[in-house]
Amino acid sequence: MAKLKIKPTEGELEILQMLWNSGPRSVRELNNELNNTKPVGYTTTLKILQIMSEKGLVTRIKDGRNHIYTAAVEQKAAQKQLLDKLLNGIFGGSAKKLVMQALGNHTASREELEEIKKYIEQLEETK
Repeated sequence: MAKLKIKPTEGELEILQMLWNSGPRSVRELNNELNNTKPVGYTTTLKILQIMSEKGLVTRIKDGRNHIYTAAVEQKAAQKQLLDKLLNGIFGGSAKKLVMQALGNHTASREELEEIKKYIEQLEETK
């Protein structure tokens, strides 16, 4: 998979998330899934995918009459780039501010908090 070179839009990220979670899909399949949360026309989904293809975010292959789209960027690479941009742009490079804001805006489950604690302990052991 290619490196992410540009910032995907919110709609593009939504489609990438579907592709990362479920693998290659047709326009119809993606459109049907998008319509589970909000009404989106088939031609709108198709246009977004065409733009994403031009940007290098997805690849497509022809399968009969269908085009099958696949994510062309790795999820971890996209997460890293977007997190770095968010961390440096909004939080002034402060991981503490980012984490405090995230935990303040999101009710973390007991399991999530335990995982966070374990991760912090691992980080402390390596220093």
